[in-house]
Amino acid sequence: MIFSILLGTTIIFFIFKSLEDNVVYFFSPTEIYNKADISFNEKIRIGGLVKENSLVKNQKSIKFIITDLKNEIIVSFNGQVPNLFSEGKGVIAEGKLRDKKYFVASRILAKHDENYMPPEVSEALEKSN
Repeated sequence: MIFSILLGTTIIFFIFKSLEDNVVYFFSPTEIYNKADISFNEKIRIGGLVKENSLVKNQKSIKFIITDLKNEIIVSFNGQVPNLFSEGKGVIAEGKLRDKKYFVASRILAKHDENYMPPEVSEALEKSN
């Protein structure tokens, strides 16, 4: 009986621990700016619009600014961006913060078509207006 309880507790602990490691939190630039206890070592997602005239490309990397129309964050990404990625469109970047104004992305997610915007981005933009 005690062995079963210990085994069950151990299994539940490892399930919750693995789920915790896979959680990626979403923030808007304003939420990052206002958050006092943000971690620079955790993987997060930031989202908003790609600011017009902020795109700087070279052969291997791209830099741009994500804005929620109140605050902005510079994003650096090494790799290919999705075909639908462009200025003025919704985007989500996954990676780590260097500081509250600079983000290093490991993955870029772009919107699907002109009518779609990720729910997190849409909510963040509505809050900022």
